[in-house]
Amino acid sequence: MTIELLLPLIAVFVLGAMSPGPSLAVVLRNSLTGGRRHGVLTGIGHGFGFGIYAFLAAIGIVAVIASSEALSQGLRWTGIALLVYLGVIYARSALSQDKKNTKLASSSTGRSGFIEGMLVAILNPKILAWMLAIYSPFIDSDFSTPTLLGIAAVGMFIDSTWYTSVALFLTSNSRSAKLRSVSGKIDGAMAVLMIVFAIVLGANLLSR
Repeated sequence: MTIELLLPLIAVFVLGAMSPGPSLAVVLRNSLTGGRRHGVLTGIGHGFGFGIYAFLAAIGIVAVIASSEALSQGLRWTGIALLVYLGVIYARSALSQDKKNTKLASSSTGRSGFIEGMLVAILNPKILAWMLAIYSPFIDSDFSTPTLLGIAAVGMFIDSTWYTSVALFLTSNSRSAKLRSVSGKIDGAMAVLMIVFAIVLGANLLSR
């Protein structure tokens, strides 16, 4: 892997990770309501899922999915369904009167944070569009498998580093305690955000 290829890819991965969307919202919410461990594992899970996606995109599987209208639509609608599901979960948490029990439940399910982060990365329709429009042009058909794995590893490292950094920042010092004091409002805002994302993405699909 040459430096001429690596530098533009690093820039693309960094900008992709930092762009706001459902992934950032999930990491933010899990960090604030579940604590540092839950947020960090969500970030690591997202990076792991993104790395898998980056490798699949590099070997052309994402392009194949995009070329099949049925597969592409199915993947996008599955992602939208995941956003609706998360919106419902967050809304129920916001309406819960026992925030202490909610926090304890969230904190004790770090594995679920990892899985949640990975699923959001793989099923996020925004990432699918990003892979096809921005990432794929950097990939040549003559790249070897080790090169493709290296590219995916770079993407995984950058993505997980960004989201775990967000989780660590939010849960450091007294920030976590202050933000948890308004965790109900945060859950409510995240629920609305997820539903809005789902409506916008669904409307875009139906308008095609």
